[in-house]
Amino acid sequence: MSNTMINRVNATLTPEAAQTVKNAIAGIQQALPFLVGLTPGERMSLPKISVSNKVFTEDAIQAALNNPEILPGFIKPQDLKIDLDLYHALDELVLLVQQMGEKLADTQLLAGSEAYASALTIYKIFAAAAGTGVAGSKTVYEQLRQRFTGAAAPVTPTTETPAA
Repeated sequence: MSNTMINRVNATLTPEAAQTVKNAIAGIQQALPFLVGLTPGERMSLPKISVSNKVFTEDAIQAALNNPEILPGFIKPQDLKIDLDLYHALDELVLLVQQMGEKLADTQLLAGSEAYASALTIYKIFAAAAGTGVAGSKTVYEQLRQRFTGAAAPVTPTTETPAA
């Protein structure tokens, strides 16, 4: 099934709405001033908590909290507990933000796709019109056709199919 002419998203983002979103994002950043950014290398090299090692991590931290006298002084069990609590607290927020990011990206993709698919249809209409000699269509067709120059060998206006 082709979605070429179906308009699933037909909305505008007003400057006021965009500013409201930017302010909300700034508010989130202010509420979470401890957020950090990692390099791709850091992301790859850090050991990661997962379903399979979460219970181990919790048990080890609990053991450290219950037996601090066994640990060297540089290991602070309460700091480890704070890190684990933050990890759990961020779980829900990460999911909500990822869902929102996915919806933003999907809506942007769909809006762009709909605009581009319609533009290709318009191009084909002008190509057909130019091929049949409709007054004024050749100039528009030639202007639009410039986007596809260098793609394939030129084809007559009535049969040309532009590259996506």
